[in-house]
Amino acid sequence: MVLERCFGQRRSRQLHRILRNGKLTLLCLVLTVVVLRGNLGAGKFGTPEQDLMEIRETFSHYRKRAEPRRVLEEVASGEEEKVSNNYAEFDINKLFVDEESEEKKDPNLEYSLGPKISDWDEQRGEWLKRNPNFPNFVQPNKPRVLLVTGSAPKPCENPVGDHYLLKAIKNKIDYCRLHGIEVFYNMALLDAEMAGFWAKLPLIRKLLLSHPEVEFLWWMDSDAMFTDMAFEIPWKRYEDRNLVMHGWNEMVYDEKNWIGLNTGSFLLRNCQWSLDMLDAWAPMGPKGKIRDEAGKILTRELKGRPVFEADDQSAMVYLLVSQRDKWAEKVYLENHYYLHGYWGILVDHYEEYMKDYHPGFGDHRWPLVTHFVGCKPCGKFGDYPVERCLKQMDRAFNFGDNQILQMYGFTHKSLASRRVKRTRNETSTPLEDKDELGLLHPAFKAVKVSSA
Repeated sequence: MVLERCFGQRRSRQLHRILRNGKLTLLCLVLTVVVLRGNLGAGKFGTPEQDLMEIRETFSHYRKRAEPRRVLEEVASGEEEKVSNNYAEFDINKLFVDEESEEKKDPNLEYSLGPKISDWDEQRGEWLKRNPNFPNFVQPNKPRVLLVTGSAPKPCENPVGDHYLLKAIKNKIDYCRLHGIEVFYNMALLDAEMAGFWAKLPLIRKLLLSHPEVEFLWWMDSDAMFTDMAFEIPWKRYEDRNLVMHGWNEMVYDEKNWIGLNTGSFLLRNCQWSLDMLDAWAPMGPKGKIRDEAGKILTRELKGRPVFEADDQSAMVYLLVSQRDKWAEKVYLENHYYLHGYWGILVDHYEEYMKDYHPGFGDHRWPLVTHFVGCKPCGKFGDYPVERCLKQMDRAFNFGDNQILQMYGFTHKSLASRRVKRTRNETSTPLEDKDELGLLHPAFKAVKVSSA
């Protein structure tokens, strides 16, 4: 009533409203302080100044903790925009950066595989005497053998090439395990000048000199597969020979045919003669002008050879023809079994071999090696249709793999199938299971224990 007389009725109602709102505001402030004190704690002495300081420190701590997380989230989101988890989208070439350029060699200098060695037989003989625990023969007429193969340092130039390289090396490992042969798989280009066909020569020489305990080195191209797991090389046949290749004397020495032999699979004895042969074989190999000019000579001198740069196979034919008196006596051109077998005349007949014969012959009845010459499964282009090559490579792999799987009671459903099926049931007496091909414990793998 006093307010109405002093300010009037309208003004008095406004003042009442302000006071009422002020009470509500004050009440909310008190409740807020109580809640904050309950959640954040009172100050050291519970004074307002201490409360305010502690509240500031608490919120400051939360902000500091949140800031790095926000930054990391921003960085992560930025990386996701640049980096993909999809292998199909990744450019593999980003990983292959050469730190240094290739060393330039003087073109006027004659190419050499390495320092001239003239007493290797003596050096090796002394080493074998000093190291009797590393004999070059593991049994009578059973030499210590190293199978050597390999592929390029970079991935294949097509999406499936590396898968077929994997199949090929798995196949070689299977055969070598059964026959007590060691394996060396190379992926390094030891001499840039000897790229392509010729890359094997520097590698072979290095391995011969580094492993004096090895009596025979067996070179096999990456696109060749073993298709007779039971065939054992007739080593005694070559006791007086140093180089064994698949070929025919008439085609090489009489016809001078460039395909009279094949260098995709051959046996080379570790001796001085072999080092001399490699030295005589290599000069046509350096890439560039030397290889191109040598290719012209080989095309002119050898029957049926197309025009292209010098290759190791043609060079070997030319070497044997032009220097027959020097080399032929120690070379054995083998054609009694398929040390190399051209896939085009073999793969379509696998079912016939399975029907009429069995593993162990190594020849036209059951080929030891099927070599996919011209398919070039690791390259961009081959000499034959891709589908045909890959299908036939699958058949060859399964043909050989069935001989391994049968030891354990399985086989591929067909030569074209990746799936397998059982050929016998499991029993409680597994040692009595019959190994039809005798590959689990073959006689040629047995080790004779000294009576002493």
